[in-house]
Amino acid sequence: MVAPGCGRRLGSVEGRSGYVLRETRTIGDRCQSVEGIEGIEGIEGIEGIEGIEADRKVDYMTNTTVAASEVDPFSREFIDDPWSRLRELRDLGAVVYLRTHNVWAVTRHAEVSAALRDHETFCSGAGVGLSDFRKETPWRPPSVILEADPPQHTKARKVLADVLSPANVKVMGEAFTKCADDLVEPLVDAGEFDGVSGLARLFPLTVFPDAVGVTPNDRHHLIAYGNMVFNSFGPRNEFFDQGMAGMTETREWIMAQCSRSALAPTGLGAQIYEAADRGEITHDEAGLLLRSFLSAGVDSTIAAIGAALWALASDPEQWTALRADPSLARAAFEEAIRWDGAIQTFFRTTTRPATIGQVTIPEGEKVLLLLAGANRDERRFENPDVYDLRRRTVGHVGYGFGIHVCVGQVVARMEGEAVLGAVARHAREIELVGR
Repeated sequence: MVAPGCGRRLGSVEGRSGYVLRETRTIGDRCQSVEGIEGIEGIEGIEGIEGIEADRKVDYMTNTTVAASEVDPFSREFIDDPWSRLRELRDLGAVVYLRTHNVWAVTRHAEVSAALRDHETFCSGAGVGLSDFRKETPWRPPSVILEADPPQHTKARKVLADVLSPANVKVMGEAFTKCADDLVEPLVDAGEFDGVSGLARLFPLTVFPDAVGVTPNDRHHLIAYGNMVFNSFGPRNEFFDQGMAGMTETREWIMAQCSRSALAPTGLGAQIYEAADRGEITHDEAGLLLRSFLSAGVDSTIAAIGAALWALASDPEQWTALRADPSLARAAFEEAIRWDGAIQTFFRTTTRPATIGQVTIPEGEKVLLLLAGANRDERRFENPDVYDLRRRTVGHVGYGFGIHVCVGQVVARMEGEAVLGAVARHAREIELVGR
């Protein structure tokens, strides 16, 4: 419920003494919760005083009703079962106000995609999590690519794009395929293995840091650091606390690996520093860019490979199709990115009033883009809850869109294709143990 107060005059609703406004946050202004207000007068557009606090509020800039929800996308309940709640939010509207964190959520594919493309209105420089970097000090120096806007973002992205040249990608692809075969064949011969720890996690932790030029020692810190980064995008809850456990040791390891002296001389990391030598970025920015590259290049790929293995093991028809034609491995991985939502959300911050449909979000507001929900939007994908490796997945937002689309997606796709292709070549069948 939105009241037009906080410095604005309330109109006249008579005989509502003692009514409690559960949400008094005015569009464009921040207010604290107001309890026990007597004699509130004339809040236009509200019908039926009993339903005010339930699920709607009024946008007084456009005189339209805005959907509101108590859903908390960072709660354990949500994370354990995101899909039903994401559907609930989509059904409420393209834009839903989340009372739990006083933020706006964009729920549907068309609107999420449009917001991702409009970096001038929905900026990243104020942080891509719940925290607003203009008002709060981040727990680590902000990313020079993920949490940056042009022109800083432009120069950092160009460096990574140049490092991921066709020549480098070709070399990586050949190495990934060989490593996948070497890893998968003995696992299949063993007859039973843990698909996550034995393959989905082990493979990216091997090939990606190798390509960057990171030491083979203590690479488990890459997982821990990824947990820190992604859990820090939400509120200070149990997941944040878990992610920050052991923070000092992990941060020290990460920063040590991002120093030039720690890197192999021919890896992608060394090439980032060579760009600094040419003056394309500073040497300090090179270290921060490498840190972002490492933190983003492991977790999401592990999740997507794990999701693909689960889907293939759960649906014999899908597995049979891949087994018959291993060239479908990339499509199988791409559908896993769409279907499972390896990265479920990112925030943006409005730089000016932003109108989505009939809702106007004021300047300076945090906006949660529900990527995973958009990828299961029935308005965009037929039978979106079904994993189908033959699906046309063009347009999914699993890698983002616009200037912030994942610059390393080519690496992730190669990793996924290599692993699933190797599984298809070496295994006759795949099934879940104990099911």
